[in-house]
Amino acid sequence: MSDAFDYFRAYAVRALCKARAMPKGRMKNLQVVVGRIYNLLKKEAAFGPNTQHLEDFRAAQKLERSLDRRPSDRFGGRLTPAARQSADREAL
Repeated sequence: MSDAFDYFRAYAVRALCKARAMPKGRMKNLQVVVGRIYNLLKKEAAFGPNTQHLEDFRAAQKLERSLDRRPSDRFGGRLTPAARQSADREAL
């Protein structure tokens, strides 16, 4: 499992680069947290093979996927009238 260090490093770099490109706010902070989790997993993998960190890795991936979804997806597709108008404008 010597490749785990490299994989976690790549995930951490990608997550932190994505966070740098985001505007200030809660989503950016959560993306930074995801990057930190990957960095911690990278450090843990550097010391030796450990399969216990896979659950943490899957949880971090799940959080990152939830950040990638659009805001309308988080509320079950229900939009307020103002949000519908802005979504319509974005679609044009």
